[in-house]
Amino acid sequence: MELASAQVIGAGIAAIGVGAAAAGVGFVFGSFLQGALRNPAAAGSQTGTLYIGFAAAELLGLMAFAVAMIILYAR
Repeated sequence: MELASAQVIGAGIAAIGVGAAAAGVGFVFGSFLQGALRNPAAAGSQTGTLYIGFAAAELLGLMAFAVAMIILYAR
């Protein structure tokens, strides 16, 4: 296997984390909405936790994207 094809395969595998981040963001917001609909009075106090979960999931996606780009373009 040549180096170029190994780089493309490795970058594709590393980019799976971007899809996982999208699923994580959906899970975070879905859980918040489910909790907010069950107890609307507590929804205001949970927004900080919502933003922390969103930031953690997005950080995973950005890191996966950065690793994929490093694998693809760094020599």
